[in-house]
Amino acid sequence: MGGKITYFFLATVLVIVFGVVALEGVLLLLTGEPAAMGMGAVAFVLPFIGAWFLWHNTRFARDAHRLARALEAEGGLPVDDLTRTPGGRIDRDAADAVFARRRAETEESPGDWRTWFRLAVAYHDARDTPRARKAMQRAITLHDTGTR
Repeated sequence: MGGKITYFFLATVLVIVFGVVALEGVLLLLTGEPAAMGMGAVAFVLPFIGAWFLWHNTRFARDAHRLARALEAEGGLPVDDLTRTPGGRIDRDAADAVFARRRAETEESPGDWRTWFRLAVAYHDARDTPRARKAMQRAITLHDTGTR
């Protein structure tokens, strides 16, 4: 629950910053000086780009959490029983062993969103965030299209 509170707090701060930057952009546009107007136009557009990224990340997190709840209800949520280093990090060899199993499972059933979800968790445990995100996006797509 603490992660959600932190996320919403930071998202709220970011939206406030977007508003301040957009307001400064408008004020720069109203100066009438060409250089200031150029900077104002950029300052006015940047919050919209940031808001787009914030929306997509929020939607991704919400959808991933929705899939986790569905998988938990089915009893198929992966259990975190990996060995850890004294510092608390997941042992690389243990993560690689689980990853190999999850990859084989996904290759056997490439149309099942559950296997892609578990593969995304295995990628995350192996510290491969870009592939974890792509695998989770694939799981979300398969789940939402109803593919089994």
